[in-house]
Amino acid sequence: MSGTWAHMTAAELGREIGEGRINPVELTEFFLDRIESHPLAGRIYARVTPARARGEAMSAAARAKAGLRKGVLDGVPVSWKDLFDTAGVATEAGSALLKGRTPNSDAAVLETATLQGLVCLGKTHMSELAFSGLGLNPVTATPPCLNDDRAVPGGSSSGAAASVAFGLAPAAIGSDSGGSVRIPAAWNDLVGLKTTAGSLPMTGVVPLFEAFDTIGPLAHSVEDCNQLFAALSGDTAADLGGASLSGTRIAILETLALDDVRERPAQGFEDATRRFAKAGAEIHHLAAPEAAEAVALAGIVCTAEAYGIWKATIEAAPDKMFPRILDRFRSGGQISAVDHVAAWRRLRQIRASWADRASHYDAVILPTSPILPPDANRLMTDDAYYVTENLLALRNTRIGNMLGLCVLTLPTSQPSCGISLMCGPGQEARLLRLGAAAERALQ
Repeated sequence: MSGTWAHMTAAELGREIGEGRINPVELTEFFLDRIESHPLAGRIYARVTPARARGEAMSAAARAKAGLRKGVLDGVPVSWKDLFDTAGVATEAGSALLKGRTPNSDAAVLETATLQGLVCLGKTHMSELAFSGLGLNPVTATPPCLNDDRAVPGGSSSGAAASVAFGLAPAAIGSDSGGSVRIPAAWNDLVGLKTTAGSLPMTGVVPLFEAFDTIGPLAHSVEDCNQLFAALSGDTAADLGGASLSGTRIAILETLALDDVRERPAQGFEDATRRFAKAGAEIHHLAAPEAAEAVALAGIVCTAEAYGIWKATIEAAPDKMFPRILDRFRSGGQISAVDHVAAWRRLRQIRASWADRASHYDAVILPTSPILPPDANRLMTDDAYYVTENLLALRNTRIGNMLGLCVLTLPTSQPSCGISLMCGPGQEARLLRLGAAAERALQ
């Protein structure tokens, strides 16, 4: 039976625990053994927490035996991106600048998830200080990509995606400030949820852009993302029963999102759209010039905030950083306060305009990324290629962040190609129900 555990969803494993067919201790040992023996584990996990995992698994086993399970995922192991504070364990956010940084307490969401019974396997590698959509990190490690061993896995939740895709965790918790959950999820054929900014507490999470930082799961299914979102918040999971695309109004975002989409991502998106229509969705087309304007403002509001947060730390030891990430941070120092304030005022107007335009549809869809995972070696040696691929990787996902939306990415018929569904802020339950119906249509 244990031979199939690496390929089961988190919810499936949780139900097996509830039925008494899986012991949480044995399940945790199975994943710890896989991590220890896997040849790529060192590029995926920054640190493993076996003592914590075993203790939490023993508690979950005792609850299961007593009929006191906390929920579906009680006793299921997960990995955590290395920007979530973990008491007594180094949290370094993929940067030599933070080497040895060891917090005294857990991040708020880790504390909540632990109280809900999730088992912490360890911390996964990530892009340096989360400031890249590619997943390339020569400072610590560049995790592998599921479908191309020469390619980067997507970032910045790179190790989070790899831990699930390579069967070293049933699910992972990452963060998303500009696409950092959705890009690696798409490039590794996973489901990824970008939550609404502010829906989960960021206490104890290493920041990038505090106004845009969000927390979200990467997993094998929409059901898993639904249950994980509930575990992170301590709330009840949304009811996904009876979800259907029949009669829904879904709009294809034509502005910016379809520009320069490469062949396979375009094929995956078009096939997914046809499947949605076959399942009963009404497919519409939406032009929204404000979406392109919002993305253009990211270079002002996001970059300035990132450098404002990190300037003192960076400039104390800039030689410790990957030069391309250092340059991105420093570009924020060229932005005036006047331009930053004006950009935020305009962004709030754009969000109101989008809300009015999108209110006519149940969801807006677009390719998660217009490109496939780029070649890792070429990214290291070709500056122009790095800049082009990084900007393209983040372009479509940034739309959701800049507009303040919640977004779900699903795998399509093409490997490493995702389709995203966007709903309004705070509409995670609605989004997850649509996602469950869309997932069935895609399968």
